[in-house]
Amino acid sequence: MPSFATQQSLFRAYDIRGSRQYFTNDFIHALGRAFAHLYQVQQKTNNEKHSQSTNKKTIIVIGYDVRCGSDTIAQSLADILSQQGMQVIQLGLVTTPMMVFWAEQYQGHGIIATASHSAKDILGVKWLFNHTSPSSLDIQVLYQQLAINSAQHQSLSLIDRPIHHKQQHLPVSRVTSAYIDAITQAFKQIYQHNSQNPAESQIPACKLDLLVVIDCMHGATSNIAQPLFAHFCQQVIMLNDTPNGDFPSGNPDPTEPQRLKQLQHNVLFNQADIGIAFDGDGDRLMVVDNNGKVVTPDHLLYLLATVAVNQRPQSLNASLLNAKVLFDIKCCHHLPKLITELGATPVISKTGSSLMRQKIQHSDSQIIFAGELSGHFIFNDSRFIPYDDAMYAALRLLHWLAKPQLANPERTTNLADIIDGLPVIVSTADHYLPLPETLVSDCSIVQQLARFCQYLQQLVDATSTRSVASTVSSTQPDPQSIIACAPSFCTCSAKSQYITLEQAQALLPVGTKLSCIDGVRLDFAHGFGVLRQSNTSQNLTVRFAGDSIDDLIEIQTRFAALCRPFNEHLATQILAIVAE
Repeated sequence: MPSFATQQSLFRAYDIRGSRQYFTNDFIHALGRAFAHLYQVQQKTNNEKHSQSTNKKTIIVIGYDVRCGSDTIAQSLADILSQQGMQVIQLGLVTTPMMVFWAEQYQGHGIIATASHSAKDILGVKWLFNHTSPSSLDIQVLYQQLAINSAQHQSLSLIDRPIHHKQQHLPVSRVTSAYIDAITQAFKQIYQHNSQNPAESQIPACKLDLLVVIDCMHGATSNIAQPLFAHFCQQVIMLNDTPNGDFPSGNPDPTEPQRLKQLQHNVLFNQADIGIAFDGDGDRLMVVDNNGKVVTPDHLLYLLATVAVNQRPQSLNASLLNAKVLFDIKCCHHLPKLITELGATPVISKTGSSLMRQKIQHSDSQIIFAGELSGHFIFNDSRFIPYDDAMYAALRLLHWLAKPQLANPERTTNLADIIDGLPVIVSTADHYLPLPETLVSDCSIVQQLARFCQYLQQLVDATSTRSVASTVSSTQPDPQSIIACAPSFCTCSAKSQYITLEQAQALLPVGTKLSCIDGVRLDFAHGFGVLRQSNTSQNLTVRFAGDSIDDLIEIQTRFAALCRPFNEHLATQILAIVAE
């Protein structure tokens, strides 16, 4: 048996994903056996807790996206799991959120063969285990189980005995209709709980008076988006809605630069109210306003958070002050203030929709909504699955836009006008830079920068405190005193770099907020910047934003100056990034 050492890189922070050349038959079969072990252990644990369920079969739903090879992976995994005595329910071509929806109808176990928004030559697998998305540790444990199985030659031959159990294939019509019905019920609850006028307490008899343009990007939403949105909206225009794993119009990633040009053109040409784009597996959303302008993910996150807070169930009214909105560390500096003005508590998070889902699933989290810059948005108000379902999020936005009575009767329904009322954001895209090599193996570039910023902040804060407390100028520190990177904070190359106190105060002015929960984020008075290591590749991801182009350039200049002692080339790359 192969060791599958070359496949270890496929096991990433959020899922299994990589070049199709690594998805060999042997690897897929070994992966199926590892999944079988995972679900068997879970079933054994459940049986021990509930002795009356000892004969209950494990039920797993399985689906796949449109890319070439995903259906083969799904079928192979289904065969192996059924050989191991599990009940497999095949869904066919579905979005990832639809797989999750169907898993929730049974035991919370599900698998989908998908590489999400990646290029056509990439394959992958996502899964749900006991209603929960896997953590990065869970994903590595799965790989270790796969490696253990591959080393046990004799036991593998026993596992592969051709013991077949019947697999259930759900009809496409049932897979689709149940999903649409569940979303319809969610909106019935929204109208019932949020309308003070009894006449408006039912879901509108007529469809939303909106003209909507939808770009499916030839992905997994292609078969479902039209019937779903036509169920709610009067006019729907579809783009790229033929499932095609070759993705002839480009990668199914709506966040790529220029990727929404076709959608923008069609919104303007048809004088539509809104344009909507979904990624390859239907868990990411981007929006174009009625003027054909792409809505920044920061603004979109705020609008959807507004929907969630204003349309919260009555059961949450009493705890409004405790309602929380979660957003990832790459989102702009305006969000905390805007969310606070909604009456909710802003909470910053590490990047990763799976990490957000895990936070949401804590019963005491009080997180009513979560979103991240990449377009993942999660409603957690007990009306629908607490998962980043892009189609559901888009429908929540459409209903809020077309029916102001759900929140504010005086609000305009013109999306561009609503966006114009939000703070201006001048920003760079979420930019990838090659991860620099460091001379000190135990201190990455991100760690070096974090420790250096921590030291500078303590220095500036301490100096500011002494300055306020002191009434005798002679006791204040000399502004030109020489400061070195403190060995207690850093053992890296910055030890040999010296800056003056004046330079330290210029880099991190008093009041600068530093977060190191996921890389380095600095919030200044008129903007922010973030530098972190990607969870899915050997790259740094950086983003900068300001209230104006001058503010943006100033923040990039500060980050470049902070990085220069560690890597001159990185500093140059930061300065070369241009605004969107």
